Amino acid sequence: MNMSQKTNNVPLLRFGNFKDSWNQQKLNDFAVINPDSNKLPEQFIYIDLECVNSGELLFENTVFRSDAPSRAQRLLEIGDVLFQMVRPYQKNNYYFNKIGDYVASTGYAQIRTDQDSKYLYQYIHFQKFVDRVIERCTGTSYPAINSTDLSNIPISFPSLPEQQKIASFLTTVDEKLQALKKKKTLLEQYKKGVMQKIFSQEIRFRDDNGKEFPEWEEKTLGDCLNYEQPTEYLVTSTDYDDSYKTPVLTAGKTFILGYTNETNGIFNKRLPVIIFDDFTTAIQFVSFPFKAKSSAMKILIANSEYNIKYLFEAMKNIKYEIGGHERHWISKFSQLEIQCPCFSEQTKIANFLSAIDDKINHCQTQIEKTEMWKKGLLQRMFC
Repeated sequence: MNMSQKTNNVPLLRFGNFKDSWNQQKLNDFAVINPDSNKLPEQFIYIDLECVNSGELLFENTVFRSDAPSRAQRLLEIGDVLFQMVRPYQKNNYYFNKIGDYVASTGYAQIRTDQDSKYLYQYIHFQKFVDRVIERCTGTSYPAINSTDLSNIPISFPSLPEQQKIASFLTTVDEKLQALKKKKTLLEQYKKGVMQKIFSQEIRFRDDNGKEFPEWEEKTLGDCLNYEQPTEYLVTSTDYDDSYKTPVLTAGKTFILGYTNETNGIFNKRLPVIIFDDFTTAIQFVSFPFKAKSSAMKILIANSEYNIKYLFEAMKNIKYEIGGHERHWISKFSQLEIQCPCFSEQTKIANFLSAIDDKINHCQTQIEKTEMWKKGLLQRMFC
């Protein structure tokens, strides 16, 4: 491949032993886009757009060529880079480094270079590059770029040794991120498994003296929880801003709609509470003062001798099919039965599960910080 003239491009952050200016050229001068594939093997693992998330291959589906989708056309080699052509802002790209027969969907651009392919993989996540891709996309619901427009986007690159140094460093950051995500997943799986054993009473706690707690009793959710309509806590302004302090909660899984500076009518009594969506029965655990957006919410408050965190975890195990537009808490949900231990055992269970939650949340915080750190690195290490 012909190298272009050197430019004055230099990144803000680089390794100290490299001083030369970077080159710039179109992607198709730096790499081959969608190289010709040989005849597909009789059987292969098919990678479509649903298989990849955050640079990881989530699952591997083996298909026969005769049964494969028509989009299965990109026969992969180690070092190939897959770039997501549809909704590229999601950055669900993939660096291929596996042994065996793998074929990717034409929803990806298959990029092959004789430069450092890991450098290229990192560069396609650089926001400046992504912005250039988005500028060339067509379509509204599913914006996409074609391979010709992609191939004409300019990229900047240093000498091969510096490419390798950058790629090695950023790959190490990716490996740290993957390790944190795996740790979080394992903690979530552990919590799910231990919850099944706790609520089936396969695991029982003892009091501080090692004695058994009394047998569990059957209660209805209405026995354990009282509800309050959010009427007096409803926000009146739609002027939300992340710089404001008070979160605005809405029904369903959106949860925090935004932040408000309204100071009147903030719910802050008997925290924590459970937010219940009357139409979808989604629940959220809330331990901070808030304003409400939706009248479909119920604010569930634990009655005396009941631990709100225990009840929240117990409610997550309830399988309930909804229907119509009735008020589910009043008509049905409050009448459902759950097994309740004594208050002391409820508290032991709640504290145990909260300790796991703390570890999961700590992992999530580390993930977010590392992702922000890497985003900053990409902005300063590329140009």
